[in-house]
Amino acid sequence: MRRNLLMMVATLLILLPILSACGRESSADGQQEITLNAQTEPPSLDPALATDTTSGWVLEHLFEGLYTKDQKGNVVKGMASEVEVSGDKKTYTFTLRKDAKWSDGSPVTAEDFEYAWKRVLSPETGSQFAFYLYYLKGAEAYNKGEGSAGDVGVEAKDDRTLVVTLEKPVAYFKELLTFWVYFPVPVDQVKKHPEKWAGNPDTLLSNGAYRLTEWKHDEELTAVKNPRYHGKNEITMDRIRWKMVDSSETAYQMFQAKELDIVTDLPAELLEKEKGKGNLKTTPYFGTYMFMLNVDKKPFNNKKIRKAFNLAIDRQSIVKNVSRGGEKPAGAFVPHGYETPGGEDFREEKTTSYVKQDVAEARKLLKEGMKEEGWKELPKVTLSYNTDENHKAIAQAVQAMLKKNLNVDVKLSNREWKVYLDTVSQRDYQMARMGWIGIFVDPVVILDYYLGDSPNNQTGWVNQEYDRLMAKAKGEQNEEKRMNLLHRAEDILMEELPFIPVYYYTQNNLIQPELKGGVVRINRYPDVRWTRWAE
Repeated sequence: MRRNLLMMVATLLILLPILSACGRESSADGQQEITLNAQTEPPSLDPALATDTTSGWVLEHLFEGLYTKDQKGNVVKGMASEVEVSGDKKTYTFTLRKDAKWSDGSPVTAEDFEYAWKRVLSPETGSQFAFYLYYLKGAEAYNKGEGSAGDVGVEAKDDRTLVVTLEKPVAYFKELLTFWVYFPVPVDQVKKHPEKWAGNPDTLLSNGAYRLTEWKHDEELTAVKNPRYHGKNEITMDRIRWKMVDSSETAYQMFQAKELDIVTDLPAELLEKEKGKGNLKTTPYFGTYMFMLNVDKKPFNNKKIRKAFNLAIDRQSIVKNVSRGGEKPAGAFVPHGYETPGGEDFREEKTTSYVKQDVAEARKLLKEGMKEEGWKELPKVTLSYNTDENHKAIAQAVQAMLKKNLNVDVKLSNREWKVYLDTVSQRDYQMARMGWIGIFVDPVVILDYYLGDSPNNQTGWVNQEYDRLMAKAKGEQNEEKRMNLLHRAEDILMEELPFIPVYYYTQNNLIQPELKGGVVRINRYPDVRWTRWAE
């Protein structure tokens, strides 16, 4: 049966009713309270600047866009109360809810949306996710300094009317509008505190289910239910705390002591320990774990050497013996999880895997690549990763495989998450760990990562045909033709290999047995708005 994107997302959402005969009061004041582990300090709670899942986890509890997701995963109206779409499906007229409020009680206006979107696109902002707004008329030109803000297809006609004009019809536009880069920001507050408005509870106004009340940097975030939120009566969790515990072992101990209620990251040995106990919930995750290769730095300027590194890695061994979280070996970029019009998963429709371990071929390609470059010895290679027990274990496994299979010595280097992101964005690396999760379930948002002008593509790899096919796919209304274009784009990516895919993610969440109502989606950390303690 043919299903559209929204139906697919709803199907892939997993609702977790976690029941228990006993309950517990979550705080001294009798309010429902949950404690999560963000692992690290969120790099940014500014919707224009956030690029990571940690920041996104917090943002999606604090803010709301024109559309949002309900508990069943359906895309529903959020800040919008009415929507009119033109016959050519290029112009949307949104009417905002009368009860749309910021957490200080001031109204959310159409100007807050127009200002927010144009701020993301402004070259001065430097948003790495600006390309997600290129669907708007004039957006790309403005972001690249070739047009003006006035040419961008978003306009506040009055306080409650927002008119949006697209370059081309986009079948998944509603889904896009649930992403944090499309959230509004409080115009006056941002202008008054341009550098720090999103870094302090006193200045960070939000319009979603929660408002930030405390931020102990590198230690803890606290958010409480927003009394101004239009849907407050449906929100069951009163208070959320995000701890910042970067040690998985410590987080596990805190879970056992009931100091953490959900733990989202565990090393392999603890996953094995918890299997079968009932607290561990394993679900799919629409993303890919990989190592980016800087094609402007030796030795990865040579395609044969990039392929040799790919073929020297035993992905099956990594997921079976190292990560051990139910992941699938990745021989491509787009993960499993998107059903095509033919009823087959995109990943299975053409080829399951482009790259598999082949040591003999890897050695041959390495030798040929070195000869092409005139190298008698391979330039020294450093593999970089952000500090985490799992990342370290995988990096060590890859290091050992490259030594055994190619006789290549690889140095390992790790840094704290925020510093690591800065280092990678400056392209100060040769081989760097990264993960990419789709903002919604569609191959296009995975393949977007390696667009030539995508700020997330820190490899230096640019291919005009790849970019052309991606642009054509975004405007294609026939779903079969769109899938074909995306397959052709992935063919090019996997031929050039500016990265090493390792595995397709799963989510392994430890959840206290007294909790119920939690929601885990295929492309997000747990949404705890409707979570509550069993009575």
